[in-house]
Amino acid sequence: MKILICGGHGQLGSDCLQVLQGPHEVLALASNELDITNSSEVDTVIGYYVPDVIINCAAYTNVDSCETEKESAWKVNAEGPENLGSRVAKYGGLLIHISSDYVFDGRKKPPEGYVEDDEPRPLSYYGRTKLEGEVAVMRTTDQHIILRTAWLYGIHGRNFLKTILRIALRNPDKKLKVVNDQFGSPTWSYRLALQIAALIEQNGRGIYHAAGEGYCTWYELADHFLREIGVQHSLIPCTSEEYPTPATRPRNSILENQRLKRANNNLMKNWYHDVNQFVSNFQEQLVNEAIKAIP
Repeated sequence: MKILICGGHGQLGSDCLQVLQGPHEVLALASNELDITNSSEVDTVIGYYVPDVIINCAAYTNVDSCETEKESAWKVNAEGPENLGSRVAKYGGLLIHISSDYVFDGRKKPPEGYVEDDEPRPLSYYGRTKLEGEVAVMRTTDQHIILRTAWLYGIHGRNFLKTILRIALRNPDKKLKVVNDQFGSPTWSYRLALQIAALIEQNGRGIYHAAGEGYCTWYELADHFLREIGVQHSLIPCTSEEYPTPATRPRNSILENQRLKRANNNLMKNWYHDVNQFVSNFQEQLVNEAIKAIP
């Protein structure tokens, strides 16, 4: 099977390449190699390669910057998926589009999670662009999988865990406030890549949630990660009001993998298990990378 990964050098794209190459012929293109916002460029690449599956990992993911860089966020998160969907309609194949927990307003009471049929109501501009990307995909082709995930981390690229590790190593005694009233489902990008491979094999279609099982707060995630990796830290739990951000975050980002479970195809594991496995696999690399990044 021929697979094209857009955003193929990023956090999830790199793990998708690792998982899928071998069984499949995979072309992973970085954003500077394929600009999904450029309609003619998308047409040229897809028309030449004619992939059986396109995995769209390209996204504008800086949630706070989206509040000011609205045009750029809209182009990548809304217009880009539309370009890909229209080419799938033209050339055939399947589009797997990665979406976000931020399409929901977070007003459900934890531990109740969001299922695929819940009505999206995004709070931030980032969430609006991700929802519009979903709508664009559904409008342009019925040969799609929309995969909503949450609180993604991995060994490639930047993420919350790497940031927390760098801050803790730079100044272990510094009191660092971390939000303790937003709940979510931390997701290892490698686990998500395995789930994507399973959905391709099972020939899935439609909207799926694919996030780590269970839930925690940002504070609980950071504290567990630093304890597991063995780094001294001084985290302080705080409220969202005590740590204001330009973009409003949902208080509840817990995703329930309902459709995967009904299809007997849920490979996602408990977030706690995967964070431990992530540290076990990459502890030395994570610490070395963080030390090098300290100014």
